[in-house]
Amino acid sequence: MSARARLPIVGATLATVMACGGGEKAPQQSPPSAQPAVPSPATGGPLTPEPGGKVIKVEMVTDEKGNNKFVPDRFEAHRGDVLRFTLVMGVHNVNFLPDSNPGISGLPPASALLQLPGQTHDIAVAFKPGHYYFQCDPHALLGMMGRLKVEERDD
Repeated sequence: MSARARLPIVGATLATVMACGGGEKAPQQSPPSAQPAVPSPATGGPLTPEPGGKVIKVEMVTDEKGNNKFVPDRFEAHRGDVLRFTLVMGVHNVNFLPDSNPGISGLPPASALLQLPGQTHDIAVAFKPGHYYFQCDPHALLGMMGRLKVEERDD
């Protein structure tokens, strides 16, 4: 095979190797977006509630029978409170899916999977008054879902 005939093969091989990675990728910048109707709640942890607010503790559990659940799975909060999701047992996350909360913008992103007992994920409550649904992504089909009711603060 002549050198000229091998050139397309070498080029295709080189392109394949380059496309498969090897090396660090530059961080992707997200395009600027319009201001959401609801301020985007800070996520992560640990967070401190605003003055007059409180920390609302929600446990993420896999019980001895294999049931996956949030405890409590229904609760109310006020703007300025902090939701503290704490892993007790299992591997869980928390996600306020847009599909489950239609027409609501500014929902917090899904948390990472919590894998070690005692790990937490905090969400600052910056939601407008209303009802919000959340789930554990790996266990939603098994019923690991919850409901948050945000009410006006009685100051």
